[in-house]
Amino acid sequence: MINHNDPFDQLPNEIKLGFKELNVPKHLNNSGFKKKFGFTCVYLFRLVFVLLFHQKNWFRLLESNKGESFLGKDTVYRFLNHPGFAWRRFLTSLSIETIDKVESLTSDDRITAFIFDDSMFERNRSKAVELLARFKDHATGAYYKGFRMMTMGWSDGHTFLPMDFSLLSSIKSGIVGMTEKIDKRTSGYKRRKEALLPGPQVITAMVDRAIAAGVSASYALMDSWFTHAPLIQEILNRGLHVIGMVKNDNKRYLVEGKRLSLKALYEVAPKVEGTNRTVLRCIRTLLVPSVPVMVVFIRHRSKKNEWLAILSTDLTLTPQEVIATYKMRWDIEVFFKCTKSLLRLQKEFQGRSYDLLVSHTTIVFSRYILLAWQHRQSTDQRTLGGLFYQLCDEVSTLDWAIALQQLVELINEIATKAGKKITKLIQSQLQYWIAGLPNYIKAYLSISSCES
Repeated sequence: MINHNDPFDQLPNEIKLGFKELNVPKHLNNSGFKKKFGFTCVYLFRLVFVLLFHQKNWFRLLESNKGESFLGKDTVYRFLNHPGFAWRRFLTSLSIETIDKVESLTSDDRITAFIFDDSMFERNRSKAVELLARFKDHATGAYYKGFRMMTMGWSDGHTFLPMDFSLLSSIKSGIVGMTEKIDKRTSGYKRRKEALLPGPQVITAMVDRAIAAGVSASYALMDSWFTHAPLIQEILNRGLHVIGMVKNDNKRYLVEGKRLSLKALYEVAPKVEGTNRTVLRCIRTLLVPSVPVMVVFIRHRSKKNEWLAILSTDLTLTPQEVIATYKMRWDIEVFFKCTKSLLRLQKEFQGRSYDLLVSHTTIVFSRYILLAWQHRQSTDQRTLGGLFYQLCDEVSTLDWAIALQQLVELINEIATKAGKKITKLIQSQLQYWIAGLPNYIKAYLSISSCES
């Protein structure tokens, strides 16, 4: 007997259906992933995609006993390091396909949002990674080597889907520059040039690409690092409202011709009456130079004596609606945690090329998209339509006269097991019910069995 060994690139049964439903190979082909000879791009993509589900990385897999049966080590690395593949086009196409399927499961009145945030992409042990730079982690105050992973996602409050990202470097704090061998006609060169742009400029470009691709949203949600007047105005010009946290910095607000800081704005803002102790104050004002906004002051959850401020450009919302919408921004924080802790972002491959960082990050985001779609499929409430029709077919095969006769017999059986008084009561009520039936129905019943 010879055991049949499945190919290593075989997807798990739980993921195979989603891989087929979202047409992943089609999106790869439409994005220009093609080779003249050798293993296809679809095969190589699936091979790297499935590594996570076998709990192995590419290096450990080749070291195992099965390593001789796989393709050469450099084949995968050439695929990931290729600067001509349009990884952004593939990720956008896959995201749009998934968004279309998710929107068909939700109501048209449901709020959707584009969510923007950046996260650390650490390469602290690296020295020669292309475009490596030094950044400060504002949460801890410590410095790290790596990139800022600027990410844009779409969410309906239940499912978060990453749409676009950029691994940002820095001109001022850069450690390693751009390679001189890169072909300036390729997508890889464009991604490298983008990595040196300011964050707000990258965000506006992401919004433009999403709108051009036909994806719509009600709001743009962002953290306090991005809620500045120039970026807010750029997003408003594209037809999107902005909701974001505000920090107390140099921003000024116009109230009756006076320029006030955020702390001074809190002092003049009227208190919100009601039983909700979370919302403290709310005021409509102008963010300098001329952006009409509503600022909602809420109680700090861990520091009761302090407050936080949320800005909204949609003046039709109530303070409670502003808070409920901003809560959707937390989806991207969960996404960052999941990709780094569970999906091996920045850990699975340790290449030095900027193209490899972009390609592997795209594959990790693709894993998250498929898992999010599978989660949505398994957790959405569904009607029991199929079961309903099966029961209807079963009932239709049962003759109504037989069913009525069985019902009378069942009542008589219950009456015989009860006490004398209850038996007489049941039989009298049954006789009264039968007497009121039409004659054509009485003809189908054995009335004599009910009489005593």
